[in-house]
Amino acid sequence: MPIYHTSGQIPRKRHIAFRKPDGGLYAEELMGHEGFTGTSSLLYHTHPPTTVKSAKRLREIKYEADNDQTLRHRHFRTSKVKKGGSPTLDRVPLLFNNEVAMLYVEPDENDAHFYKNAQADELVYVSKGSGTLETVFGDLPYREGDYLVIHRGIMHRYRLDLSVEPTKLLIMESRGHVRWPKRYRNEFGQLIEGAPYSERDIRPPSQLRTHDEKGDFRILVKQYDGLNEIILDHHPFDVVGWDGYFYPWAFNIMDFEPIVGRVHQPPPVHQTFQGDGFVVCSFCPRPYDFHPEAVPAPYNHSNVDSDEVLYYASSEFMSRKGIEFGSITHHPDGIPHGPHPGRAEASIGAKYTEELAVMMDTFRPLKVAKSALSIEDPEYHKSWLDAQHAQFNPPTS
Repeated sequence: MPIYHTSGQIPRKRHIAFRKPDGGLYAEELMGHEGFTGTSSLLYHTHPPTTVKSAKRLREIKYEADNDQTLRHRHFRTSKVKKGGSPTLDRVPLLFNNEVAMLYVEPDENDAHFYKNAQADELVYVSKGSGTLETVFGDLPYREGDYLVIHRGIMHRYRLDLSVEPTKLLIMESRGHVRWPKRYRNEFGQLIEGAPYSERDIRPPSQLRTHDEKGDFRILVKQYDGLNEIILDHHPFDVVGWDGYFYPWAFNIMDFEPIVGRVHQPPPVHQTFQGDGFVVCSFCPRPYDFHPEAVPAPYNHSNVDSDEVLYYASSEFMSRKGIEFGSITHHPDGIPHGPHPGRAEASIGAKYTEELAVMMDTFRPLKVAKSALSIEDPEYHKSWLDAQHAQFNPPTS
């Protein structure tokens, strides 16, 4: 995250004595990735972050793949996912490989525990709902359409606004560091002119709340493909100040400025994030191509080294039939995909689209999780047949 930010009280220089009002030392902590060479931040704690009273393994978390690995296009309806539960503990795995996993949850409970993912960065798309992500770096309010970037090791807790519409969260777990695409940055890390968003669109934590409380505080840590419980002897959000480049942040999909052209632009123009082994793109409301003979619908394509996953954050998408809000389509490497019958012709002459979708493209094959099978539309791969022959089931909701 190449923007320097500071919050609260910090000493004039790094690694010098920073004293409390009673004369004791604040406990300094460096948090960052790639050892001591990647982006990092220095935090100053009221109590040492190492005072652990107990630690135990709670359960294993291993994503199980569907045994049927027949090559075909697939469609999942998140509207059928079991509702409720915790935003961190009741996520449903949908797709995964060794570099990234996609999960989904519609929580209706605020966690009492604190949580951190120590084995993956989390990129969370807030499809519905609002609230506050409480973190060791401060409060990060979020709203519908936000991407929340929560780097690995950052302790946090969701505070859902339960007075409004239900919360719907799409989570992408990345083994590598989630970052801005390299081509959007200059050699100094600044977003260049012509990038589809700027530093003004990035929202860091807005308010640092320092808790000086002793007691038993439960922290759940995802590490070694399992859930671990750590009991700390003080409130973990005891930071009085911090500075650096490593912290959670939010970016709203409606702040993405679409790049359009006279003819159809390929998906890389919609790229929003870069990970190791995958990218994430945002399809937003925008004018269609303006060549008088342009075909705005995407052409058939075979990406011979990537899987394409689309989460539909609206019920309309120019090239698809039979999808609904919250649909997820998986178009794997090895077979072509493209617009459904009639969609290319229907797009000619259209001036604008209100579509909204999040796309995850991976450079290695994805596996379908067993937990996704109960929400799958098994006939989706037949949906490109002419209407009189298709066995495709349109959504009933």
